[in-house]
Parts: sequence; C-alpha cells; structure tokens
Amino acid sequence: MNVFSAPSDLNAADRRVCVAIGVFDGVHLGHQQVLRQTLEDARQCEGIPVAVTFDQHPSAVVAPDREPPMIYSVKKKMATVASYGLKNIWLIHFDKSFSRIPGREFVTTLAKDFGRLQSLCVGSEFSFGYRRTGNVALLKDMGAQLGFKVHGLSAVSLDGESVSSTRIRAAVQQGDLDAASQMLGRAYTLSGSVQKGDQIGRQLGVPTANLDVSGLVLPPSGVYAVHVSVDGHEHRAVLNIGVRPTLNRPEPTVRVETHLLDFDGDLYGHELELTFVDKIRVERKFSGLDELKEQISADIEFARRIFG
Repeated sequence: MNVFSAPSDLNAADRRVCVAIGVFDGVHLGHQQVLRQTLEDARQCEGIPVAVTFDQHPSAVVAPDREPPMIYSVKKKMATVASYGLKNIWLIHFDKSFSRIPGREFVTTLAKDFGRLQSLCVGSEFSFGYRRTGNVALLKDMGAQLGFKVHGLSAVSLDGESVSSTRIRAAVQQGDLDAASQMLGRAYTLSGSVQKGDQIGRQLGVPTANLDVSGLVLPPSGVYAVHVSVDGHEHRAVLNIGVRPTLNRPEPTVRVETHLLDFDGDLYGHELELTFVDKIRVERKFSGLDELKEQISADIEFARRIFG
C-alpha cells in the first residue's frame, strides 16, 4: 500500500491515472463498485488506479455537531480499499483550510497535479468543495474541458433500500450485524489497538484487552462470543461492551474489553480485529465482584459451547 499526501508524490511519470474519490467509510457494496470501475478504467488504459479519501469525516470540520461515528478507523479503511486492488491512496488531511477550497479549484488542481488524469469515479450523489458546490454535473463539465471521463455510479440497493454508510451504522447500533455484513459485502468487524486498562479483569483472574475504539460506531452493550485476529493469528474470545455497572464508577464510560480464551501473552499496542459470532447476554449489574467473577466464568463456558 502506497499512501501519499499530495498527487505529485505518486510519481506517475507519463502514465494515465484513474481516480476513485469518496469518504469510503466501511468500503461497502456501493463503494466497491466505484473501486471496481476505477480498476477497469486503469486496466483498459494501462494506467494507475488511485483512491482519494480523507483522514476524518468532513462533518468533523464543517458540521461537528453532526459528525457520525465511523464504521472503520482510517487505518482499517485504507487497508480494505487496498485489498480491492487500489494500493495507491491519496489521504487528504481534511481541515478548515481544505474545506474552503471551491469544488472547481479542487478538480483543476487534481487534474494538473496527477498529470494525465484519465477518469474520475464517484457515487452519483457525491458532493464536494466549499459549501458542497461540487457534484457529478460539475465533474462532467470539467471532464469535457480537461479531457477526463467521469463515472457517477448509482447506489447499490439491498432489500429495496440504498446501501449507505448511514444505514450500516444504524444496523450496527441496533445490533443487526447480519444486515451490516450484507451491506458491507463481508463480515462486520470492530478493530482497535490495545491500551492500558484498570486491570480489573486481571484481578478477577480473567485478563482482558482494553480496546481503543474512539470515534467508532459500536454494537449494543452486552457480552459476545467473538473471533479475534491479531498478528495474523485467530483466537476465540469473549467480548464485553458496556459501562461495567458493577464497578459503580462516578462517571462510567463505555469500554470494549475482550478476553482471549487459552491465550497467554502481551497484547499492549497490538491491533485487534473482532468478528462477532453470537451474543451471550445483555449487560447487567451484579451484587459485587464475586458474583461478577462467577458470571464471567459462566459466560466463558457458554462461549465455548457456541464455538463447540
């Protein structure tokens, strides 16, 4: 994967460049058709396929009160885009300055800096530029002037509704992970790096990996049986999402903690990817740590039967 911060860093020489542009959160079925069209364009002209995306959701800058939780971290998003064949990624730092660039100026700069721009591929509802002044119509107008093709692809439908990142987020929050997976075109997963926790699990004899999932959409609170992928290896695990009410914290926050079964090792700083197998129970408050410990043991045994 080649991630760069400016088009000139691509070093395309005299080769044609085919570009897919989007936020690409989740890299769902609709995004995938944009990526496939870009790959096909590049194949036909023997050019270089490039994905253009952002280091945060544009709403984080232009409408922070409406910033959605993300399906994927930036790292996971880029790795997924690359897995579909677009290994050259221009990751734009989306800040106040960038948000004020008019749509026409952005496209003019993109075409100039990439050198031989062959095609642009986006979703049909794609909008961009200062105050969302850019759209597919503007792209086609500029493509006719500057000599590149434009594909504005219609949304993919599933069960009579358009597939979108917004719809996937809602499915995850409602716990309908099967629906989320269908719209993603792959199993829904939750990823995060392991950070230092308060060692409560270790005190109970059940050490857990505390995941940093800042800014990500989460399934409903509860205990789940999951598969955990780390460093190329897969493990069975029990996951807890919730505020841990038994601990009676004055300002409880949602934690995502997973106990890997039959595992002994240091996971701090490692990236874990969780695939959900089944929900074991809802989160509840226990009388104390002894009852909590007893329930955790029961959860682990129940998970083993699920994996069975």
